[in-house]
Order: sequence, then structure tokens, then C-alpha cells
Amino acid sequence: MNEKNKLQKLFFEKKYSEIIKIIEETKSKSAGLLNLLGVCKLLISSNSLDGLISANLVFQESYLMEKNTKFGLDGLINFINTSIELYDFENDKFDILSIKENFEKSIKYFTEMEKIFPNDVKLILSIIRLYKRLGNLDLILFYQKKLININYKDPKLLCSYIYRNCFNKMWKQNDFYKFSKILNDNLKKYPDDKLIKISKKHNDKIRLGFLSSDLKNFHSITYFLKPLLKNYDKNKFDIFLVTNNKNHDDSSREFINHVNGHIDIFKLSDIDAINSIRDLKIDIMFDLMGVTSSNRLVLFKNRIANVQITWLGYCNTTGTDNMDYIIADPNLIKNNEKHLYSEKILFLPEIWNCHEGFKNHLNNYSPPFKKNKYITFCSFNNFNKINEDVIKVWSEILKTIHSKLILKSSIKIENDIIKNLFKKYGVLNLVEFKDQLSFDEHLNLYKEVDIALDTFPYNGVTTSFEALWMSVPVLTMKGYNFNSRCGESILKNIGLNYLIAQNPEDYFLKATELSNNIEKLEKIRKDIFSNVKGSPLFNYNQFSQNFYSLIESIVN
Repeated sequence: MNEKNKLQKLFFEKKYSEIIKIIEETKSKSAGLLNLLGVCKLLISSNSLDGLISANLVFQESYLMEKNTKFGLDGLINFINTSIELYDFENDKFDILSIKENFEKSIKYFTEMEKIFPNDVKLILSIIRLYKRLGNLDLILFYQKKLININYKDPKLLCSYIYRNCFNKMWKQNDFYKFSKILNDNLKKYPDDKLIKISKKHNDKIRLGFLSSDLKNFHSITYFLKPLLKNYDKNKFDIFLVTNNKNHDDSSREFINHVNGHIDIFKLSDIDAINSIRDLKIDIMFDLMGVTSSNRLVLFKNRIANVQITWLGYCNTTGTDNMDYIIADPNLIKNNEKHLYSEKILFLPEIWNCHEGFKNHLNNYSPPFKKNKYITFCSFNNFNKINEDVIKVWSEILKTIHSKLILKSSIKIENDIIKNLFKKYGVLNLVEFKDQLSFDEHLNLYKEVDIALDTFPYNGVTTSFEALWMSVPVLTMKGYNFNSRCGESILKNIGLNYLIAQNPEDYFLKATELSNNIEKLEKIRKDIFSNVKGSPLFNYNQFSQNFYSLIESIVN
């Protein structure tokens, strides 16, 4: 048996340690052997930082040894991906400077290899992953579009491309509609003879199902779904949760305890998941993800309930066949725009969602300006939402007002691009970046803030609810579709129309006017404190009544 066949046999037998020993004792190692060595190091040391670092070095050596070959290409792809895994690794032992150096090398090597393998899908996917960690929206979209243009139309890629364009002001609603239809065309349709039939028999009570991959501790969706599951008429409704979770934590278990039944479909194939859900005889199934998260839109394409509705997790059309409705409110979708959503629009009378609030944090906090003698602005939206247009107007505000700006991202992402833009506009020294905090620390940070600045075109949602609960005014800007009008709807539902800017110039004027009129700022903060709990934003009893009345009207 020659060496190649021997290594293949050992790999098939999962004898990775033996393979490592053989390759390390080999004097003349090829790029292919180094790739195999790196893979075995990963397999034998699962979740080990040392194993990851060692494999990463081996993959780099493989690329540098044979830059122009397929083996060198494999080495580079593995080097980029393991560099990303090191960045994501929850361990302080690995120097952040080493990670940044790896990212710089990855981009340099990618530029070299792209000339030789310009359309290699795995190579392009790896660099997209890296640019996501760097927060480089332009290059993410460029390479995603390149994959689509070479006819790589994997639904996961299409979902990511559509979602990323929520941050892109150049995309309008007709673009979301167009590409959502392309996504729909690439979702698999399974043959009827593989699926059990959907029950048309009327249940004694209306059966509702909610499907999500995000029912986990501190995920935004939990604060909006929980009020509904605590406030429903058990004589009228049976509720079932369908989760797509790799693991369940305290939050997901709490949700499961509120409902009549639960199944998890994470390990199920599409066909098995469809049949398991159809077997629940659901009348109305809610999709809580859209194109985000670990969505299972293909299940809705193949229909898992008599009526299917998208709501909450993604504020736009899914484009999916058999998604019957989308829930919005009158502030979000205009009558002349309905044709740009593949679903029929269901309008709740006030606001499209409602937060449960934070009982231990509702206090009339004094404006920090009183002790600081300068205005403190903040944005706690994830850094993907902060683009150059946003930074330009924020910078003008900071240069005009005696102030500082606190930024904190809800996701782990490098902030070098943002820092460089603030530096470009001459205000970097006025911007304070906060690291990841515990949830209580995150909420308490609002006590240090006078005014929250919303992002555009992709508004904050959870962060705006949080700020208002903490009596902090939120300045937002008018949008042009569902996901860019969330700030408008939130503020209109607490009577703060004044804080809705028409354009960047108006945004600047409102920020400076409010900062220069401390009496007005203090009155707004007091009004927020007085009204917030009873407003549609947090009045979950009224919201639940509106929601379930709407659902009954569909059934009837």
C-alpha cells in the first residue's frame, strides 16, 4: 500500500493522531500533505485554541508553498477560515494584534489567489466571512453579488445578500421584492408524495404555531414574543412552539413552559420537519425569522399550516410562495406600496410589536448633562448599521455641540472602519467605544446618556425600545419601506413626532436644537418617563388583545 492510500485509509478510520505523526516525520511535505495535517489537527483537538493556532499556521504554510495550485487554494481557504475561527474564539490568550495580522495576510493572499481562481465559490465565501468580521459592507455586497452573477444562488447566500442590503441606502423596496422572488425560485419544492397532507379539519380551538431559531437568552425577539405567550385566551387558542435551536437555555425552556406543545426541528431534514409540523395540525403558523438567522423558509415554501404569516424577526417581504401575510402597522407600509410585498398586509391598529419592558429599571433618571455640563449621545445599534452618511451627520453634531458619543455594538465586529470614518470627519477623540457588557451593565449605560441617535436607513428597534424605557429620547429619520420606518412607528406611538427627522439636514437641526434647549430636553425626558409604560410600546395587554383579535378575524 503506497503512502497516499495508507493515509486515506487512516483518515477513513479516523486515526488522526497516526496521520499527524506520519506527516510530521515526512521530510519533504507537499501542500496537499500540509492541508491534511492541518485538518487532522483540527479534528483531533476540537474546540482547542492550541489546535486551532497550530492548524492555522500549517494552512498558511500550505498556501505559501504552492500558491498557484489547487492545493495552495485549499490551504488559503483553510487559512482564512481558521483565522476567522480564532477571531471568534472566546479566549483572551490569543493576541488581538495577531488576529488582525492574520486578517491582513488573508486579504493579501486572497488578492493574489483571486487572479488565478477568480470564480472559486469556496474562496469567495471565505473572504465574505472575513469582511463580515471587519464590517466592510461594500465588499461583502460586492462578493455576494459576484457569486450570484456566476449563478451560485444558494438560498443561504441569497438570504444573506437580501438582509445585508437592509443597511444599503441604494436598495429600495422594489429591489427587496425582486431579489426575494429570486430567493423563492431557489427554495426547493418537495414532491407531494413525500409529505403528509395538511389537515383541513377544524380544531376545537385555534391552533397557532411560532417558528424561530432565536428563542435564547437576551435575544431581542424574546422581549417581544413573551407578552403574547403570557396573555392569550386559553379557551380560544392552543399555542405550539417550533424551535430550530442547537441548544436550549433558560429562556427557551421558559417559553416552552408557556405553551401547549413544542417540537425542535434542528436535527430534522426539511421533509421530516415539514411532516412533523403538519402533524401538529396548526391553523396559523408564524415565521419569526424571514431571511435572518438560521431560517427555514423552505418549510413555508412547501406549506406547513393552513395560514402562514411572517412577523417580528425580519421587517420586509420574504417573497416566499405560500407566505400568506405579513404583519405591519399603518406607519410602516403605505397603500401605494403594497404591491412590493409578496404577502398580503395585515395592519395592527397601533404598532407592529410590543416590548415587555424591564421592571427593575423604570426610574426617572436625571439627565447626565446636569453633572457633566456637556451632552452625551449614544448609539447601541450593531456597527453594521453605522455607515458613512450616518457618521457624517453625527460628526457635524459633535463638532457643533459640546458633547461626546458612546458607541456599543450588539455583535462582535471590528470597529476600524468606523474609527477611520470618524477620523476622516475630525471627531474621533469625541467618540467612546464600549466593549461587550453584561445585560444589566448595558441597560445601566443608558443612565449616562442624554440623547440616543438612531441609525439610517436601517433603524434600531430593540435599542430604541430600551432607550425610551430608560427615559432617553431617540432621534430617528424617516424611511422608505418597512425596515427603514421602524423608528418612525416607535416614536409616533409614544407621541414623539418631533424627533422624526425628514432628512440628514433636519436630523442635524433637531439634534442641535434639542442639545441647546436643556429645558425642552428635560421636559421630553420627563414626558417619556410618565407615558412610556402605558404607551403602545409597552402596553402588552392591549397589544395582545389587538394581536389575537386580528388573528381571529383571519380565521373567521
